[in-house]
Amino acid sequence: MAELVRRFFLFQEDTTISKEALINEQIRAKEVRLLDADGNQLGIVGIQEALQRASDANLDLVNISPNAAPPVCKIMDYGKYRYDQQKKEKDNRKKQKTIEVKELRLSTFIEEHDLDTRVNQALKFLANGDKVKVGIRFRGREMGYVNKGRETMLGFYEKLKAEGNIEKQPVLEGRNMSMIIAPKTEKEKEKEAKAARLKQEQERSAQQTDKE
Repeated sequence: MAELVRRFFLFQEDTTISKEALINEQIRAKEVRLLDADGNQLGIVGIQEALQRASDANLDLVNISPNAAPPVCKIMDYGKYRYDQQKKEKDNRKKQKTIEVKELRLSTFIEEHDLDTRVNQALKFLANGDKVKVGIRFRGREMGYVNKGRETMLGFYEKLKAEGNIEKQPVLEGRNMSMIIAPKTEKEKEKEAKAARLKQEQERSAQQTDKE
């Protein structure tokens, strides 16, 4: 009996109903455990009585737990429920951010102002929640300057490390070197800002001690 009561509370709290739920005359069970529109238990009743109660309330009879014995049905406005659910699903899809990988090309001996331009582009991508893949292609004799290319990539990262983390270190594959930078989470930024403030306070304290 206690288990039965526990299940009833679960039914009342569960607001998600299967899209394939049987409603009204689709329900073939001879009797059902009935809940009214407010989730109150009405006990086990015959299917015809359950349908009549739903009809009297100008609502639908929905089988919300077909595997129970007997199945549990609730009186509700199923059309409105499905509309609200679809609207909620649509809103959730809008809120979900699809992470993209944006690509930027550097050159081994890139000019400083060109490098800054790429950095600004990368910062916009990271601020939008996207990852940045940085690439350098070594042509001809440039293969002799692989270390310089790696240095250029790491210098690029130094300019935006406040906003991103290296997810993939610079790796040479054939004539192409690439590195991936992922945006930092707000939690990571807050942690680093707190550490920076603490360091500043310690330095100020040390300076005051030296003066004394």
